[in-house]
Amino acid sequence: MSGCGAEKGLISIDEALELIRTQPKILTTEVLALAQGLNRYLAKAIYSEVNLPSFSQSAVDGYAINSSLTQLQDVCFDVIGEIKAGSKLEYQLLDGQAIRIFTGGKIPEGTTHVARQEIVKVESETIRLIEQLKPQADIRFTGEEVKQGQQLADVGQNINIGALAALSMAGVQTVEVFQQPKVAVVITGDEVAEQPEDLHIGKVFDANGPLLKAWFKAYGMDVEILHIADAAEQVTACFDRLKSLYDVIITTGGVSVGDYDFVRPCAFQTGFEQIFWKVKQKPGKPLFFAKYEDPDHHCYLLGLPGNPAAVYVCMQIYGNALLDTLQNQREPMQWFSGVLTHGLKSDARERFLRMHAYFDQGQLKLQSLAKQQSHMLSNLMQANCLVRIPANIQLDAGQELSGVFIHS
Repeated sequence: MSGCGAEKGLISIDEALELIRTQPKILTTEVLALAQGLNRYLAKAIYSEVNLPSFSQSAVDGYAINSSLTQLQDVCFDVIGEIKAGSKLEYQLLDGQAIRIFTGGKIPEGTTHVARQEIVKVESETIRLIEQLKPQADIRFTGEEVKQGQQLADVGQNINIGALAALSMAGVQTVEVFQQPKVAVVITGDEVAEQPEDLHIGKVFDANGPLLKAWFKAYGMDVEILHIADAAEQVTACFDRLKSLYDVIITTGGVSVGDYDFVRPCAFQTGFEQIFWKVKQKPGKPLFFAKYEDPDHHCYLLGLPGNPAAVYVCMQIYGNALLDTLQNQREPMQWFSGVLTHGLKSDARERFLRMHAYFDQGQLKLQSLAKQQSHMLSNLMQANCLVRIPANIQLDAGQELSGVFIHS
C-alpha cells in the first residue's frame, strides 16, 4: 500500500488519545466561591450540611388542616390565620382547624393534610372540602429530597449550571476544584493578512486565532493569542519564555517537515520531550505532543497543523482531552453511535468528517457535508458533530458509525 496513510511511525487515534489521557500530571487544587466554580471539576466530595427541604412545607397554595376523620369531603374547618413562604409566625393546629398556607410555607404543628385551594370552598371564616383528601397530601417533608450528611457531588463532578444551582440550594458556599491549566496559544506563520489589501500579496485572513480564542471561551477559559513569524530564533525564544509560565502551549502550523516548520526542532532545543508525532488520521496527521519537566513545573505542548479545519478537529478531540486530563478527567472519550444516510469512499487514513446529525423516527442519522478539505471551514455552519470514518473501507448507507457532538 502506498500513500500518506501508509507512512511509517504514525500512531492511531486511540493510541494518541490514550497517551494524552495518561501522560500529563494532574494540576493542584484550589478553593473557590461556588459562583466562580462554573465549568470546573470538583477535587473534593461535597456533603450536605442541611436537610432539603430544611423544614416541612406546603407544595401548593391551599389550606393546612388538622383532622382525625378519614372521610373529609363536605367537612368544615375553622380558619385561624395565614402562612406565607418565609413567614416567621408559629401556629399549632387543633382538630377541626385550618390555616391558609401558600407554596413553600412552613407546615404548622398538628397538620394532617394540605388541601389545595381548588378543592376548598370558602365560607366566611370557615372552609369546606369539596373532595376527599388523602393523609399527608401535598406536604414536602423535611429531608425528602436530601438528608443532612448525604453526598451531593463526588470528586470529578463537573459544576455545570444545574449542579451549581443544586449546590446553592443546599447552602454550599465554596468548592475545592482542580486548577484550570494556564494556556498560551501561539499562531505561527508569516501569511496572516492584517487588512484586505494584503490578500493581493499572497496573505490570508487569520481564522486560527479567532477560532481558538472562541473555543477556549466556550470551554470556560480566557487565553491570549500570540503571533510569531516562521523564524527559528523567534520560535525558540517564545518556547523558552512560555514553558515556565504556562501549563499548556497550543501552537498552530510549523509541525510538519517543511523548510519553515520549526515547532518540533525548537521544542527539542528548549527541553521538550516528544510523546508522539503524527497520527494516522485526516485531517491533522502531523499532530505533535510533547512535555517539558523540571522539579517544580510541567508544561505540555500540543502542536496543531496550520490548516483551520485540522485545528478545529484536533481541539475538539485532543485539546478537550488534554485540558480535561489536567483536571483529573481521565475517562475514555464517550462516542455516540449513528447511522450513515449515504455511501462514502474509502481512504487510507481514519477520518474525522464534519456531519449533521438528526433524529428520524427515534434513530440518530448522520449526513456528511461537502467541502471537507482541511483548509475549509464553511461547512461548520451546518455541522453539529465529528464522525469517525474507518480507514480502507468503502461505506454504504446504513453503516453504523461513532462520533462526538460539537459543543462549541
